[in-house]
Parts: sequence; structure tokens; C-alpha cells
Amino acid sequence: MPVSAPAPAPAPDPSAAPDEAPKRRRTGRTLALIAVAAVLGVVGGTAVGYGIQADREPTALPPLNQPGLAHPAKPLPEGQKPAPLSAAEDRGLRTEGDLRTLLLPKPPGAKKVGIVPEDGWQGLAAYVDDYDNPSEAFEYLLDSGFRRVASSAWRTGEYKITQINLVQFRADSGQGAAEHAEDQRRFMEDESGYGTPVKGSRDGRTYLLPVERKAGYRDFYQARAYLHRGDVMIEIFVGDTRKISQEEISSLAERQLERL
Repeated sequence: MPVSAPAPAPAPDPSAAPDEAPKRRRTGRTLALIAVAAVLGVVGGTAVGYGIQADREPTALPPLNQPGLAHPAKPLPEGQKPAPLSAAEDRGLRTEGDLRTLLLPKPPGAKKVGIVPEDGWQGLAAYVDDYDNPSEAFEYLLDSGFRRVASSAWRTGEYKITQINLVQFRADSGQGAAEHAEDQRRFMEDESGYGTPVKGSRDGRTYLLPVERKAGYRDFYQARAYLHRGDVMIEIFVGDTRKISQEEISSLAERQLERL
């Protein structure tokens, strides 16, 4: 069972140096100990069973009582074979390639910032490095079918920084992407309400956080988006010393979703 909710990653602080990676927090979860114990029990029992079976003579399998179940019985003629699905019909084809090519491109005039790896890939250890509890987050995401993260970040103007992560899970892992997005949204409800739905997404949301004010520092505004499509979870962070509009964060989320 998941444990509740450390904070998700805040947007990068635009008042920091452009190449400095600001500290962020993301949601981390862990499996219940009883589930781990159950798995260990299954593994132990299986090992003993294999030892007993190894000393026995093999037993012949009974014949099939329903022969000829293969379909079609004969290969189809060349002209009758169905055409493979296009990328528009099979979303998996699009996300099986270089996931970095599906990230929104940097806008004209934007500058890269060194808060994500130079090659645009994050491994699981790097992705969870600044969770509240990295080891628990590592275990949970690995068990959820974590596959890879493609990331991009850029600076526009003097202080505004935008970061996008595409977090992909194995296609056979179930609802890893959907659950990861839902975890982040659940935390954001406590921070800034229910957010604004993302057009074209079943349950994606964008959020405008309350301004942070501190004596001697510039005001700090943040906007975030959490959504998913198929086996890819999208998270977007925008930070600036000026107010961020709902239109801006919604446009980012919708355009990134369209690329998937």
C-alpha cells in the first residue's frame, strides 16, 4: 500500500544561478513489509519444490484433446495480410523510439540550463536523488515498472525557467504512469486546490501555486502540470519572478500532450 505524500518537485528557482541545480522534492512511496515478506515466502517455497522435482523421472504430458487450434490454419496469402498499424493508430510506436524527440522544443531565444543531464536522459537513481526518501522512491518506482526519463529545461528572459520530464514505465507494468501522475496531483490538491483540467487529457491538471514572498528576495511564482498518456507520465515545472498565467501553463501541457 502506498504511504502518503511527500512533496513533489518544486519548479527550479529562477533567482538561482542558471547552471545550479536547485533542490527539489518529489513524491516517494514504498511497498508494505507484509507484501515483501509474502514474496520472499513464495521464492523460498519454489526453490524447495525445484529440488524435489529434480530427483524425479520426467512425467510425459497427455496428448492434446483439441488439436488444430492454431489460427489461421495456413499463412494468409501476401495480398491478404493486414497492414501494420501506423503511429497514429498505435501510440506505442511513437514512444518506443527516442523519447527525447517527443519533448517540446525550446522556444526561440531560450537558453539551456544545467538542471538536467546534458544528454537529456535521467536514470532512476538521478530522478529520485532529491526525493524526501530516495531509497523508498527508488524501490516503489522500480516496482511500478519505471523504464526511463527524458528531460529538458530552458531559461527565457532573465529569470523564467521551464522544465519538462517525460517519465516512461514499461508497457506491461499496468498503470505505472497513471498512478505516478495521480500521486503528484493528490499532493497538489493540498497545496493549491484541485487545479485546472488539461484539454485532451482524461484527468491531467495544471496548478498555479501561491506566490512566495521573503524579505530581501524577489517574489517567486510557480506553475506545474501533471498528466499522462499511455505509459508516459508528463510533469512540467515553471518558475519565475513574475506572475505566470493560466494560459501559459495550460498551453505547455496541451502541446506536450499532443506530441505523445
